Amino acid sequence: MDYLPLFAAVKDRPVLVIGGGEIAARKIAFLRRAGAHVQVVAQRLEPQLQQLADAQSIHWLATEFDESQLDAVFLVIAATNDSALNRRVFDAANARHRLVNVVDDQPLCSFIFPSIVDRSPLLVAISSGGNAPVLARLLREKIEALLPGNLGRMAEVAGRWRTRIKAFRRTTDERRRFWETAFRGRFASLMAAGDEPAAEKALEAELAQPGSGGGEIILVGAGPGDAGLLTLRGLQVIQQADVVFYDHLVSDAVLELVRRDAEKICVGKRAGSHAVAQHDTNRMLVDAAREGKTVVRLKGGDPFIFGRGGEELQAAAVAGIPFQVVPGVTAASGATAYAGIPLTHRDFAQSVTFVTGHYKADSAPFDWSQLAQSRQTLAIYMGTMKAAEISEQLITHGRDKTTPVAVISRGTRVDQHVATGTLEQLEELAKAAPMPALLVVGEVVGLHRELAWFRHTTATEAFGAAVINLA
Repeated sequence: MDYLPLFAAVKDRPVLVIGGGEIAARKIAFLRRAGAHVQVVAQRLEPQLQQLADAQSIHWLATEFDESQLDAVFLVIAATNDSALNRRVFDAANARHRLVNVVDDQPLCSFIFPSIVDRSPLLVAISSGGNAPVLARLLREKIEALLPGNLGRMAEVAGRWRTRIKAFRRTTDERRRFWETAFRGRFASLMAAGDEPAAEKALEAELAQPGSGGGEIILVGAGPGDAGLLTLRGLQVIQQADVVFYDHLVSDAVLELVRRDAEKICVGKRAGSHAVAQHDTNRMLVDAAREGKTVVRLKGGDPFIFGRGGEELQAAAVAGIPFQVVPGVTAASGATAYAGIPLTHRDFAQSVTFVTGHYKADSAPFDWSQLAQSRQTLAIYMGTMKAAEISEQLITHGRDKTTPVAVISRGTRVDQHVATGTLEQLEELAKAAPMPALLVVGEVVGLHRELAWFRHTTATEAFGAAVINLA
């Protein structure tokens, strides 16, 4: 280990910066965020620094470097393009036992600036010891994506409670268990939702009676398949779950991102095969939450678009279980985008309608005359088994039989397939389509040949053709 990781308190301390250019300005901005009193030595200042000096936010100490300027400072930074001057600064600082950083010259650094993930007062620092700063920055970006923006406020609230917790939890192990429960449970969820008063009440309840706070249900949209389309909030939630109930539309790539020690239970439904009844799923979600667990219900696409998410949360509400919703990218949006089919286009479609081909037996029939109107796009979920009826009804009610259609199978995944044809061919296309599949009806489908970009997409050039060939 070439460097000892430290967090230095520079608030109200003098820090000397030699240099007045763009690089110096970046370092000075960093120092000012930490509350340092910045002194600058430079022949001239770039405009941003000049404004700070004019406002007395930094002190322009001198135009020439003198070793005596190091006598009363805490840290030293050399940010010039004069290598001889940088060496003088380094040698003089070392002689006075001052920590010094010569920007972009790792051998002349007794301290380095790490890449920072700032969730003040929580900070995460990443360093390559000056060997690969770009790699450290890329790693910081990955960690940044994993850490919720509310962590700073959560740390501040926890800080206010530390003394009180110590009075009621006397041992280190007791306090550790308390905070592990808090940071993984209802307190953390309420902080994420922005309800700080309720979050503190959750701490109060856990302190008075451990385990009394109970669990919660978080409904999460997993997106259409590509794990990269899972939202940042969705990723954070599934990595905090105690138990995850998922359906068949959730891809293996997304399931791989679930917290490793979380229990995973499939409650999916597939036509023609054994499925968990909806009332049983509702009961299992409520029972798990009553055990004090953080329960994630992970659903393909968006949970509020043909996903029965509303029904599941109604059951939670009746049972008095707290819940949250994390939206997801719905299949109609994700699959068509990966297929190069815009849902709307000024030349072809001024509206888009999402329709389900699977509905309750006692539901009112579709308004086919409305759905058959031209210059709109239909995105039909779960419609392959009724493709013949859909095609017949749309044509009967006025939609041209040569209207372009697409059947997008396993949209956004590496094995995505796109079959295109015309409305009168929809039944044949759907029969050959791997599941799950989305039906798209409308002139925008014609743009697929021009706009298809996803490298795993295969398309059939079946407009007007009698044979449909799925690659």
